[in-house]
Amino acid sequence: MHADLLFTGGPVLTPEGRTATAVAVTGDRITAVGHAEVRDLAGPRTQVVDLAGRLLLPGFQDAHVHPVPAGLELTQCDLTRAKTAEDTVAAVRAYADAHPEREWITGGGWSMEAFEGGTPTKELLDSVVPDRPVYLPNRDHHGAWVNSRALELADITRATADPMDGRIERDASGEPTGTLQEGAMQLVGRLTPPATPADRLAALLHAQRHLHSLGITAWQDALVGEFLGMDDPSDAYLAAARDGSLTARVVGALWWDRERGAEQIPELVERRAALSHGRFSAGSVKLMLDGVAETGTAALLDPYLDKCGCATANRGTSFIDPEQLPKYVVELDALGFQCHFHALGDRAVRDALDAVEATRAANGPSDTRPHLAHLQVVHPDDVARFVRLGAVANIQPLWAAHEPQMDELTIPFLGPERALWQYPFGALLHSGATLAAGSDWPVSSPDPLQGIHVAVNRVEPGSTGPVFLPGERIGLAEALTAYTAGSAYANHLDDTGRVVAGALADLVVLDRDPFAGPPEEIAETRVALTYVGGEGVYAAQGA
Repeated sequence: MHADLLFTGGPVLTPEGRTATAVAVTGDRITAVGHAEVRDLAGPRTQVVDLAGRLLLPGFQDAHVHPVPAGLELTQCDLTRAKTAEDTVAAVRAYADAHPEREWITGGGWSMEAFEGGTPTKELLDSVVPDRPVYLPNRDHHGAWVNSRALELADITRATADPMDGRIERDASGEPTGTLQEGAMQLVGRLTPPATPADRLAALLHAQRHLHSLGITAWQDALVGEFLGMDDPSDAYLAAARDGSLTARVVGALWWDRERGAEQIPELVERRAALSHGRFSAGSVKLMLDGVAETGTAALLDPYLDKCGCATANRGTSFIDPEQLPKYVVELDALGFQCHFHALGDRAVRDALDAVEATRAANGPSDTRPHLAHLQVVHPDDVARFVRLGAVANIQPLWAAHEPQMDELTIPFLGPERALWQYPFGALLHSGATLAAGSDWPVSSPDPLQGIHVAVNRVEPGSTGPVFLPGERIGLAEALTAYTAGSAYANHLDDTGRVVAGALADLVVLDRDPFAGPPEEIAETRVALTYVGGEGVYAAQGA
């Protein structure tokens, strides 16, 4: 039987390493992996791809990403390229001037390090958009920048109390300054015009094209539901799954409403059944346990420090009651749900692991594959618990580097000891834990090769600065495995993530073999070809 698609002239990355030079695909499956003998499967209609020394590997999978919000932001006021306060304000002005018809100026992606203390003021926005409300989430989407008109419409004054899950930044007199943290974002976010179903579908397909161009063939959407004004992408996924335009394989993590308890679980069961169709399944539940370190909302075991290095009263925020969390997770696990935890601080990580441990004690072994995302600060005592409990470490490698947000807004407030516990990829790997990898796009770039570069080098691409915790570097093979087999495991896509006979032909051809060059050049690698189920979904020019 002749192959439909044949790759020759390897190398090919298999589970054993670069041990093959040819791969045959028939239908949507890999049918042979080997060397010259595989070429005998070529027939008159076989499409032959000459790798010419370029690396063939499994398709990348992003285990924590938000494609629909990312796609929407790309069509709004996109601030992700602005590096300074001046650049950011100029970008807002340019967008507002170009879109006089927009009732609201929305979008986002600004960097906290561009502004003193990470908190820009309403006056900066008022200077360029005085007459229309502005609502712009920052890069990590745990804070938003608003102007005076937006505060006025939301009736936010010095008399407005902080919500229990958020904070209104204020000046010394108590006047709101224009930055809203965590749950306070919703005070304005709920007023912004919602996207239409057509907008969301277009955003999904735009994002999918971009992800395919980066070699991503599957992902886990880390927030399927409504949260702080973000659009629920459910209808977009269902529409694309039904009409066949969803070419990726996608797992949706249903949002756990942190203002409610176990009474929402029957609704999650109904949503899982209603939304799972074709290449989209909704068998995961997203539980956001804490915030982020830069705003002091990541949950820590010991208090944050102040600018002088003294302990404060702040240990961050637990969005879900740690005493109730194990009960919720036990019930979700018993119903076959995977739990996808946002756990950034060491207290949140421990709370998540405690909940998984309670689940193992109550329900026994299961194949629900809970995973903890972000893992910025992990207490050394908790590293070995991942493998013992069967919890996946879902890492976002791009953040594990020296850059202003880390050096100015994080390390001083963690202190020298806890700063050494950040992003312990090497320690987790050496303990035997399964690493999955993702981007959290639009928080950061979705390019897996950029993340792999940082995981291997612990410096940002192009940086000549110091290495961030060099002992936590991992090898290129291990980083690639995290973005392929590791994320496939987290996504329950067991017939993907490996180049072996019988697996689905979700494959990527790079423009070179990154193993053949120095680690410092990994980020220069680009994707040449992407296939899902043997069908080409992306080809670079000239590939």
